[in-house]
Amino acid sequence: MTVTEEHATGVPARPRRAPSVPRPPRRPPRENKPAPPLTATEAIVRAVVALAAVLTLMFVLNVTVFSHVQHLVSQQRVGDQFREQLRAGTAPVSEYTFDENLLPDGAPVGILEIPSLGLHEVIVEGTSSAETAQGVGHQRDSILPGQAGVSFLQGRSAAFGGPFSGIQSLSPGDAITVRTGQGLQEFSVVGVRYAGDPTLPNLRPGESRLVLMTARGAPYVPTGVAYVDARLVGTAQPRGARVTTTAALPPEQRAMSTDTTTVWALVFALQFLIAAELAAVWAFRRFGAQRTWIVFVPVLLLAGFLAAYQVTLLLPNLL
Repeated sequence: MTVTEEHATGVPARPRRAPSVPRPPRRPPRENKPAPPLTATEAIVRAVVALAAVLTLMFVLNVTVFSHVQHLVSQQRVGDQFREQLRAGTAPVSEYTFDENLLPDGAPVGILEIPSLGLHEVIVEGTSSAETAQGVGHQRDSILPGQAGVSFLQGRSAAFGGPFSGIQSLSPGDAITVRTGQGLQEFSVVGVRYAGDPTLPNLRPGESRLVLMTARGAPYVPTGVAYVDARLVGTAQPRGARVTTTAALPPEQRAMSTDTTTVWALVFALQFLIAAELAAVWAFRRFGAQRTWIVFVPVLLLAGFLAAYQVTLLLPNLL
């Protein structure tokens, strides 16, 4: 219809349609081919990688998170035990218990407080990794704090609560108090020193000193040992009997030492983890993924945690 015809009839002209473009043909749907089964070598490699991944994850979590929870639990336990001994008058004042038995490693011997750092920590006997994981450790070849002589305390700088993380910021004159079975002992900080720095002069008769030790360097990356010297304010208490000499002190209880006496426990923990992983693989093939995850995830986490904890004990005792 022309323009003239449109005016004549009064009917609008229809627009012309554009030529249609042909659609491309549809592709046939892809068939989901099952993955080829793993060879024996590939299965072993995958299991080893998974085992290493679980161990690495649990190790990092244990050092940065779980170790602090363990420290809090241990402090609550040994703190309750020591306060009960103070009430009963049976708190140790030497390397022996009230019943004349040799004091075991991990037994509480005092309560340390540093007001300027807000530190309140129960001191335990022994300074290997297992003891410093519980709290500040008292070096067995030294007298208890407040007695005539020099007392050495070792504490971690980052892991397991990091109770000594701030002692390098202490200034001369800062107060340190230690409550033992002989009462409350107050010390005054003399200064902070590192390897190669001059030590304090020789002890005067009846003088009592306290030396705090921790790892020097960035958190979890120790580069040496830092020392804080303090002198007792007041009269020193009588020395308690000590049977452990400096020469007889076990190597794992010296500053920045590792403890290899618990490797056997790591072997058992790894065996438990491997057995749990093998059982999980068998259950996955027998019962499917959902049931396997529900049952074996807690078991694998527990096994990984136990193995990671034993690995952590192989690290330096002041970390």
